Parts: sequence; structure tokens; C-alpha cells
Amino acid sequence: MKARGRVFKYGDNIDTDVIIPARYLSTADPEELKKHCMEDIDKEFASKVEAGDIIVGQKNFGCGSSREHAPIAIKGSGVSCVIAESFARIFYRNSFNMGLPIIESAEASRNIEDGDEVEVNFETGEISNISKGETYKGQPYPDFIQKIIQKEGLVNYVKAKI
Repeated sequence: MKARGRVFKYGDNIDTDVIIPARYLSTADPEELKKHCMEDIDKEFASKVEAGDIIVGQKNFGCGSSREHAPIAIKGSGVSCVIAESFARIFYRNSFNMGLPIIESAEASRNIEDGDEVEVNFETGEISNISKGETYKGQPYPDFIQKIIQKEGLVNYVKAKI
């Protein structure tokens, strides 16, 4: 399982209110949420992001409230993966539950720049910066997490098991 795309890079403490502002929480529809994803920090994100692109953050990505809307908005926008030095625990869990691949790597978070082309191999945890010819190490996904992501989230994974 791999992801490859162009990077949108952000800093520390990107909270769920920045990812999807509270004023848009009247729906959980990914098509509607993607229109407003990241708009309070990057007004052009929704119009520039393409399917497969990757978000890179720094420390504590996804902090703030426990809303599932944040990973839904990111995934709905077409982002194939979020890389960060660290994630807020509730965002970490919600991302897998919603089928949004995320990976922690301090080295990748520091060295990847906005606009770089990056590929992530979730089975090995290897993050390749195609633009710079560099490789960084992230945590590989255990088998069951790969299956949850492939099924587009925990609910679909459980339904398939029943």
C-alpha cells in the first residue's frame, strides 16, 4: 500500500478548527467538507489540492476537539496521507477509523518542504522525497491497520468481517 503526491506543508499545533472550521460542522458529507478544508490557514488549499496529494505537519497535528469531521474533510479533499512529527491522540484514532492514512516521522516532517513530491510505503514505513532524492523512516503499518485503510475505515472493515 502506497501514497504519492505533492506536499502541502504546515507547522505545529494544526488544530481541528483549522482543518475544518466549526461553522461548517452542520454536515459530515465529505463532498461539502472538502470545500472548506484548511481554509482558515490556507485559503487556496481546496482549489489547489489534487487527488493523491499529501499534507505534512509538524508537532501535535490534529489537536483540539475530538470531531471526526477533520479526517473526513482531509480525506474528502483527496489527500492520500498526512505525515507529521506527532499527532494528537484523538486525531490519530479518528484518522484510522475514517480510513485516512497517517504516518509519524520527525525526520520527514523536518526535511520535506511545501511542493515536494513524496511517496509513502505504509508496509515498510519508508517515506521517499522524490524531489530531493532523500528517504526517511516512519512507522510501518501493522497488517490490521492496512486492512482498515484498504476498507476505507473501521466501520467498513467490521462490516466486511461480519
